[in-house]
Parts: sequence; C-alpha cells; structure tokens
Amino acid sequence: MSAKAYLSVSGDVKAALAAGKPVVALESTIITHGMPYPQNLSMAQEVEAVVRAHGAVPATIAIMDGRLCVGVSGEDLQRLAEEGHKAAKASRRDMAALLASGVMAGTTVATTMQIAALAGIRIFATGGIGGVHRGAEDSFDISADLEELGRTPVAVVCAGAKSILDIAKTLEVLETNGVPVLGFGTEDFPAFWARTSGFKVDQRLDTASDVAKLLAIQSDLNMGGVLIANPIPESDAWEAGAIEGFIAQALADAEAQGIKGKATTPFLLQRIFELTGGKSLESNIALVKNNAKVAAQIAVALSSQLASRPA
Repeated sequence: MSAKAYLSVSGDVKAALAAGKPVVALESTIITHGMPYPQNLSMAQEVEAVVRAHGAVPATIAIMDGRLCVGVSGEDLQRLAEEGHKAAKASRRDMAALLASGVMAGTTVATTMQIAALAGIRIFATGGIGGVHRGAEDSFDISADLEELGRTPVAVVCAGAKSILDIAKTLEVLETNGVPVLGFGTEDFPAFWARTSGFKVDQRLDTASDVAKLLAIQSDLNMGGVLIANPIPESDAWEAGAIEGFIAQALADAEAQGIKGKATTPFLLQRIFELTGGKSLESNIALVKNNAKVAAQIAVALSSQLASRPA
C-alpha cells in the first residue's frame, strides 16, 4: 500500500483540494501538549474560524484510530482536546508505530508538514517551529522540524522559533538545510513571544501575493519547504529581556527535574505559563491566530495565482 492508504481527509477539505480552493493545515500538538483543556479546544475552534474568515478552509491534522486524519473537527476535535497530555506527541520517527497501535497523537510541525504534503496541502500555520535547543552542543537536542522543512514542500507560517531555543544555531541549521526564511512585513526574525530575536531573515516580503509568487516558483523548482516568519502583534508581544528571565528559570527547573528530549518543550511552555501567571498563554493564542490569518491570506493568493496559470 502507499502512504495515502492511511489518510482520512474530511469531506470539506477533500472538496476544497479537488476544486483548487485555498486550504490551511493546522497542527495538533498545540492542542494536546500546548495548553490545558478547555482552553485548547476553544483556541482550536477560534483558529479554524480565523482561517475561514479570511477565505480558506482549515484542516487540523492529527493521528487518530490508526489513521492520518486531515480536517479533524466536531466530536473528534473535542476528543483530541480532552485527551491532552495523555495523547502521544508524534514526530516523523513515531508515525508507523502510532498507526500500528491505534494510539491518538498530536502532530508536531514535522509530522503535520509530512501529512499535509501527502494530502496535497501547501500552506501550514503554527505557533513557532522547533529548533536547536540551548546546550545542543552537549545534548544534540535538535528538532526534526528543521530537517522536515528542508525536504517537504510545505510553507510554514509561524512567529519564528520559540524563545526557549538557541535561535542563532536554529537559523544556521535552516541555512544548511536550504530553507528560505522569509519575514512577513519584517526584516527581523521573531522569537515567538518577542517580535525580534536580534537576527535577520533572508528576505522581507510585505504582501501575501508576493509570498505566493515565491512559493509557486519554489514548487516549480521542486524544492523543499519555506519558513514564513510573522511577528506576534505588538499589543501582545513581550520585550525580549522580560521573557528571557522566565525562560532562564524554566530551563533551570527542567534541568533540576531531569526533563529531556520531546518532553522538554511542553514542560518549558507549561512552566513559563506558571511563571507569567498565564499571560504567556494569552500571547501564545494571539500569535497563533495572527499566523492563521496570514496563512489564509497567502493560501488565497496562491490559489488565485495557480488558477490563472495556463493549463
């Protein structure tokens, strides 16, 4: 059997793809591991509503009941949100085992990209990508997201890399993997809760149409993914120095408790949530919605451009 034999695509997503209409993929680890229930369910529904409001069809992706599910909604979305941290966290290496066992799993950026590409979805909105963890020179803890971006032809709209990471090394690995890093309306690479990280993007583009033009050419060249860095709205942003103090405390707590590997990011996000009195979660939700809006705009522009090409 081919990989597509494991796909389950919802009716509305399937119809949109068949008609060449814009579709935006959405990941599910932010639902299962990014925030608690019921905030995670409300956030997922609100993000889907943002995508629809800007002219695209949302396609939340997860692994459920031995299937690669594209367009999770209704009772299945409720079930996924309620499962929360009891669900697995699926990266590329886990997919076969999860399908074989039928275990429910939230999909990371890497796995969401893989499943989106399999379904024929070109645009994906998330919060922030994974990357090179601080201290990776000793731990070798580097997210599979970075390699996936280099080989899978899906454009990822995000608020940069999570501030808990080593952003300089993350950008170096992206360069090594041949991933274009675009700034949407900015020359500065954002750092999730902060609008700037102190590093620059490869190229600034100011309109969805300009981004779509580049993505169409990237696809023509049969190249891999593109990272579209979209800063958190100013009203919801943190000063880099302010959030860094909370990150340092969370990292120290993780080390003291022996937290390693794929458990690191969920632990750090939860600890920062506690240290900020919940304000980091409010910013997290705001940036995800903003990314969903921009991703929908780009998906609409790309769909229009592809439709206008000669047959």
